[in-house]
Formats: sequence, structure tokens, C-alpha cells
Amino acid sequence: MSKLLARAIDGTRRGQVSRLMIRLAIALTFSLVLGPALEPRARAADFDTQIMPVLTRSGCNAGACHGAAAGRGGFHLSLLGSDPASDYAAIVHGLEGRRVHRSDAKQSLLVRKPTGDLAHGGDVALDENSRGYQLVLQWLSADVPRGTSRILTELRVTPTQLVVQADQSDFKLSAIARFDHGPPEDVTDLTLFTAEDADAVALELETNTGRILRPGQHVIIARYLQQVVPIQITLPVGTRKISLVSRPRNNFIDQAIYEQLEQLRLAPADGVDDLTFLRRVTLDLSGRLPTREEVEHFSQETAIDKRPRLIDRLLASSAFVDYWTLKISRLVRLHSLPNEPQSLRTYSAWLRDSVAQGLPWNQFAYELITATGDSYEIGPANFGRMVADARAHAELVGSALMGVRLGCANCHDHPLDKWTQDDYHGLAAVFAKLDRGRIVQRLTRGDVTHPRTTAPALPRIPGQRFVAQDEDALHSLANWIVDNRHGTLARAQVNRLWSAMFGQGLVQATDDLRETNPASHPHLLNQLTDEFIQHDYDLRHALRLITHSETYARRSTREGDRFYAVTKSKALPAEVLADAFGDVTGVPYHFSTDVQGYGQRNEPADSRGPNASEELVYRRAVQLLDPLAPAPALDTLGRCNRAAGCDESILSHSGLATQLHLVNGDLINQRLSAPEGRLRQLLSTGHSNAQIVDEFYHRALGRPALPAESEAWLKRLDAPEPDERQALLEDFLWSLLCSQQFQLNH
Repeated sequence: MSKLLARAIDGTRRGQVSRLMIRLAIALTFSLVLGPALEPRARAADFDTQIMPVLTRSGCNAGACHGAAAGRGGFHLSLLGSDPASDYAAIVHGLEGRRVHRSDAKQSLLVRKPTGDLAHGGDVALDENSRGYQLVLQWLSADVPRGTSRILTELRVTPTQLVVQADQSDFKLSAIARFDHGPPEDVTDLTLFTAEDADAVALELETNTGRILRPGQHVIIARYLQQVVPIQITLPVGTRKISLVSRPRNNFIDQAIYEQLEQLRLAPADGVDDLTFLRRVTLDLSGRLPTREEVEHFSQETAIDKRPRLIDRLLASSAFVDYWTLKISRLVRLHSLPNEPQSLRTYSAWLRDSVAQGLPWNQFAYELITATGDSYEIGPANFGRMVADARAHAELVGSALMGVRLGCANCHDHPLDKWTQDDYHGLAAVFAKLDRGRIVQRLTRGDVTHPRTTAPALPRIPGQRFVAQDEDALHSLANWIVDNRHGTLARAQVNRLWSAMFGQGLVQATDDLRETNPASHPHLLNQLTDEFIQHDYDLRHALRLITHSETYARRSTREGDRFYAVTKSKALPAEVLADAFGDVTGVPYHFSTDVQGYGQRNEPADSRGPNASEELVYRRAVQLLDPLAPAPALDTLGRCNRAAGCDESILSHSGLATQLHLVNGDLINQRLSAPEGRLRQLLSTGHSNAQIVDEFYHRALGRPALPAESEAWLKRLDAPEPDERQALLEDFLWSLLCSQQFQLNH
């Protein structure tokens, strides 16, 4: 090359080549000799989209490590990398910059501690042979650039749904990302895969593979940056394929359930008989036991449509209105306010009227969010008065109307959902200017402080946008929640209705709807949501659809299953159980309270004193809406007495205090021997033991006693003396009322 350059220069002197050729020769020489030294450095690893995922996959920013609220060992990272800017500052500038070694990357604390080279409070989290380790070294060697972060525009995880066989239960996981709509990049080694049930699915992160250890349907969560994708892996329960084409299908519910049962190779249980169905649907829709007359009439009826007609009668009954008013009052956390009985009276009356008149659920929700005015006269204006402040108001809206738990986003972005701190505090800011006194009104001032910025949070429609200054935030929020296009309100409500009828939601828990907590039957949940919207958010229509299905009428077990091969027996709520005790024994509970609802007055109005107008006697426990009203019997039976709400799907009467009262307390015993009670009345009118056994079986269990049951009881009840006979019959009735057959809806 040097000879070529010399000839070119010499040629120039002789005028044999042009000046242009000299320049080309010089450029070519420098390109070949000095070129490698002038080439730009290879692109350093990107802090936001590569280094942060390495820390997340290694567990460094998990809640159990440096992602805890106070960090660990003086090193605090945002939970699961939700705030890369603050994490960069903590890593590069914190501890006087000692966490990074700019001249020798391998001496950085950022790699020495997680690899175990230096002892620290955590385990070895980073393998020196891993891609993650190499990326961190590359970033450190490039002088820890912050860079301009790329925007993740697509994340594709495979598989998202997979059915494996017992002899091939291993599977491979992968994740492909696109940044700024550019070419695909393999981010599998940077993606955190976590099995929801580690006993059911074993994951090997070194090879990004998994194996199902137990038959059933299992969920794996894939997290890359702030994108979270659920993966559903199924291993059939049965060993042989089954066909359910011959099984009756009453509607699309049965179709969806059978499709999954076929996939799982799981045969469904048989349907229940008419009397079991009668007791089940009567308790579920009206919160009471069927009477003996109803039992006998239904058993004798032969019409092919007797079950649908029964459902329609129950949905049209006042008992349905009472019971579902109670359920909805728990959902919206209705409770009494100190020295304000009129507030509860108005609110509970509005709730009951809404159920009675079939107020569409979207209109119901809209009024709860937007109502203002005198809460003694306007029922829904009390919704925001059930909580103490704007943040609690936001969480109530999230739980009751959206079916989500926003609370995690108070201190940090939600680790398993899309909600950010901006969403949480922005939603709270929507309610910050609300005066929660008797006259509910919007004020000109009021805010909530955003903990990250320490400035007033800007009102925000969660997950969507900030509210403009001249915009009516309450109405904008209400419009978004009831918007049919995303179905947030409808999805949450139909999932709750399903849970009420089956003892578990398609998504469980019912206030935890999120992508990382997928429905057991996603397509079915979508169909129910669409059906609810198309029928104007009609509560009765949705319940009619569910109770008409063959799935609802299937035989039950105490545990049930997530796939509805059998249904789940449900514990009776405290109010329903108390009413059932009264209905069977003939001695109902009377609950007197100074907090009004819509009970019956104890005596004529003109015979009461000047202050007696505030006292009501509730003939049915389900009419007592206030969970704070004194009712020791209901508290003993496990009444929801918390203003924060209760989950009926986990009700149980197995607590020690409850069991002791049932065994030897006044809860039942006073009703067994009461002179006005049904047992004493039957004895006084000369009924035989066989007739008494038959009577109480019909009233308690909704069916006649089986021959073997009658025979066994009649042997035990054979007593020569009347006093001994009465005691034995009281023991018989006590046994019946304490049995699981009675205390469960099965």
C-alpha cells in the first residue's frame, strides 16, 4: 500500500494522475491501516430494557430483597423495576458510586455480591455463565451509560396456552420483543417466568423449560419489563379421551364447560334430583328454605318446564329482593354512620328499590359515582360516605365496580397488574374535592399528595389518561367505567354473580380481575359479559341464564372443583342460617335496632313513645343490612361485621365459638323447647315420632327422610316416658340443625 501511495504521489509530480486520485489513495490507505481504531464501539447494553430485566429475573428487586419498601442493606430498588430512573441513580450514584467499578467491571459490587464473590444477605442470584451476567459486564465496561431507553412495542410469549400429555409433560418457554416497532429480539433469558403453584409446575430458568408435576390447569406468569403475560398449561386429568356430545346443553354455559371437561378428560357428575334443585335454587335466589308446601307441590308437579318456572317465581319474589339487597349492601360496604340513622335508612331503601325495580347495573354504578346532594334524601349520595377519605373511595370503586385491587399501587406500581401509582393517586384525586358530610358536594379545593413526586396528584381515569382541568372528573370516570367497549363493569359483575351461585368465581377472588389471574374459562367469561351488556345489565337475566344451565344443576361436593365437573357446596351466610333456624323450629329471631332499614315496626305508630319511631323489628335476618347493628346471634354465626366488606366464598361455620354455641348455647336450644315452637306444637297435637321426623326432614332438608334414616331415628326415639320422649326429639332436631346437610347449600 505504501508503494501504491508513493507511485501516486510521484505520478502527480509528473502530472500523470489527477489530484482526485491522490486523495482516493490516501483515503484507502487510512481506511485499511487505521480503520479498526476509528470504528465506533459496539452498542452498550441498554440499562432500561436489558440491565433492569436481569435484576428482575435474578430476584434483586423483588419484595423479599432490595425491592422491599425500605430496601435491604441500604440498597433500595423499585419493586420489579417499575422506576428505572431511580434505580439507575441508586446503582450508579448511591453509596458514593461504590456499586460500580468504572475501570474494572468485574470488581463492581453490582456483580460481586449477586454472584457470591462477596458475601451478602442474599443467595447467589447471578450465574457467571449466564447471558445476564455478560450483559451487566458489558454495561459496566461501557462506563454505565443511562442512554435513551427504547420503547417496548410488542411482547410475544410462547406458548400462551398449551395442552401436554402425561408422557410428554415437558415444555419450552420463549419470549420475543420488539422495540420502537423494530426487528424482533429474543428476550427469553431476560424474562422472569414464575409458576403460580410451584408444587404443580417445576420451572428450570437456566434452560427456560418447565414440567407439569400434577394434572390439571396451571398458570405461569411471564414478566418482561412492566409487561406481564399469563401462560396456561394443561395436563389432562384422565388417561382416556371422553366425548360429551350426548350430554344436554341448555345454553352456552354448558357448551363452554363441556369443551374444557373434554380437554381435561374429566367426566362430569350427574344432575341433581328435583328436590335438591328446589332447595339449592331457593336458597341461592331468595336466601330462604323452601316451605313444606313448596316441597310437596314441586315433587308432584310433572310439567317439563317446572324448573324454569320455579326460577321465574323466585326472581319475581319479595324474598329475592330482600336477599339480593343484602348481598349488594355488602358489596358497596353499607354501614351505619354515628348519630345519622336517616342516612342508612335512605341508602338502604334506595338499594332495595333498585333491586325491586331491576335498575340496570350500569345506571346503578353511574349513580353511585356521580350522586351528590342531601344524603338523607338521595340514597346513592351515601356511597362515598361509607369510606373515610379519597384514597379509600378510590379503592372502593376499584373493588366494587371494577373488580380490581388498586391498593398495591398506593406505594408502588402494581407488581401483577397494569395499575401504576399515577393511576391510584389519580383516581383518588377524582374524589379529593368531595365533601363527605351530610350534604355531599364538590368543593373548589382538595387534593391528595402523590408520594413519588410529593406534589398534588392529577385526576386520572385509571389506565387511560389524565383528566383535563375543565373536565367534570366524576362524570368522565363514571362514563368510562360503564363504557361497553371494554366491559370493565359488566365483567366484574357477572363474575360476582357466578361466584354467588357456584361458591367460586370464574376469576377468584372476585375483586382481583387481572391478566395475571386468568379466568378458569376465559371464553365463557367473555360470553357472559357480552350477554350482560346486550341485555341492558339486567341482574335477573344473568341469574336466570346461570340457573337454567345443566352445569348449575350438577351434583355437589364440599370442595367442588375449578372445572365444574361437580358443583361446590356452599356454607349458608349467617343471616340465611339464622332465618333457617327460625323457619324450621317455628321460633324466628327478632332483631330490634335503633338503626332503620326496611324492617317491620314492632307496634302501631300511634302507641309508641316520642322516641320509639327509630326502633324497628326485623322479622327476617336478611333484612338487617347494617353490619354494625347489634345482633349477637348473627355475630356468633359469622356475620360480616366489617365495613371493609367480606368474601362470601370463604364463609364457614367451623369456628370454635360458633361450634360451642351450636352445641350448648341458646342459639338453638331455646328454640327446641320453646312452648310456641314447632316441636312442642306437634307433640301437643298428638303427632307420632314418624310424623315428626318426616315434618322436620321436609322443613330442614327439603325432602322426606329416606327409609334407612327414618328407621334409624325411630329406633332411637322409642321412649316409654313423655318427658324422655320430648328430650330425645329435641336431640333429634338439634342433630338435624347442626348437620352439614342442613348448614350447607348442596
